[in-house]
Amino acid sequence: MHTPRITHLALHVTDIDACIDFYQRYCAMEIIHQRQHAPKRIVWMAEPGRETDFIFVLMNGGTDLQLAENDYRHFGFALASREAVDALADTARDEGCLVWEPRDEPFPVGYYCGLRDPNGNYVEFSYGQPLGPGAEDFSKLR
Repeated sequence: MHTPRITHLALHVTDIDACIDFYQRYCAMEIIHQRQHAPKRIVWMAEPGRETDFIFVLMNGGTDLQLAENDYRHFGFALASREAVDALADTARDEGCLVWEPRDEPFPVGYYCGLRDPNGNYVEFSYGQPLGPGAEDFSKLR
């Protein structure tokens, strides 16, 4: 029997160009495919080296989300150090998109901050989770 594996998230967004810029600048994602079927524009974005593993699909025509600051639904990205989390938070604070100041929580949460993308989605940047760069020992979860 085949086991399903997540491959992508598809998001309708209000300003596709602003979202592309956000995910390029903050998440180092790149456009790997795009097509236009007027009036619909569809853009696939991935982290370098993960183009066949996991992507975001952005489509114009969405509505802006109005999430409360204490709504913790988010997309999670790992960074290589606490300093990288702090530096990213500093930039986001200056640009007005920081929603969760850097904070430290017990394993498996680690050190993280949260940003609001141009469509209102929350995006977490963390260090010390059992996933991605800076991962702690996953066996602690068991």
